[in-house]
Amino acid sequence: MTRRSEEVKSILSLSPQEVIDKSGENLIVCKDLNVLYKTFANNIAKEIKKSNEKDQISKLILPIGPIGQYPLLANIINEEMISLENCWFFFMDEYCDKKGDAIEDTHPLSFKKIAKELFFYLLGDYSCLNQEHIIFPNQTNIEKIADIIDDLGGIDVCYGGIGIHGHIAFNEPEEGVENSDPRKVRLNNYTRTINAIRANIGGNLENFPKEAFTLGMKQILNAKKIRLYCRNGTPYDWANTILRLALFGEPAYDYPVTFIRNHPDYIITTDWDTLKTPKYNI
Repeated sequence: MTRRSEEVKSILSLSPQEVIDKSGENLIVCKDLNVLYKTFANNIAKEIKKSNEKDQISKLILPIGPIGQYPLLANIINEEMISLENCWFFFMDEYCDKKGDAIEDTHPLSFKKIAKELFFYLLGDYSCLNQEHIIFPNQTNIEKIADIIDDLGGIDVCYGGIGIHGHIAFNEPEEGVENSDPRKVRLNNYTRTINAIRANIGGNLENFPKEAFTLGMKQILNAKKIRLYCRNGTPYDWANTILRLALFGEPAYDYPVTFIRNHPDYIITTDWDTLKTPKYNI
């Protein structure tokens, strides 16, 4: 796409300060990843406390990626004795096994396993966590999730990361993706490669999951607020372009995150490393 190519060249020419100025209230820049994860954890905790004070249900979409916020969030909940009794947690996605079912939570790539180990298992009894209100998309519930969310009155906040080509959850680039519901998707090679690089599996693309269950962009874009956290998190500057596309790119299905620009309340939080202008603009 020549038009998108030229757009990318243009936004990559912006200095970090120009990105900040152009983004206005839609961008928060943290000093480093530690501050980003702390900010993420505090924002989730504040949202839950706000709902609790009003005796309302919290309905949140949560990612596995980033994950550094979850131990910090568990500490805040334990220290401040925050009740999770009225919280609904809709996790964005889960990988499929070779049979097409969600992988077991004993699998090293399982998002559910990660959530348990970094968050749920760290919570004290006071949290009153309702296990029935923790939803990971799988073969048994994928057709029900949209109705569950609708029956609850919609999502309060969608928290998430951004994939290298702009996927939120596993909503890969495809025509009409902005209107998608929870479903099983085929993961494209961009997603499988970048995720395999970061998964401590030695670059094992042969056995990396090829499918996943995911929430739809419809549920994400219909959330009252969207809060995305974009960071490299590695020595590679893979996220610098997608950060700028998410902030300035023309909304289109080739980079699904660009559709957030039509949302009335979205903020992207990043760190200075990810905000940097790339060394080369090709």
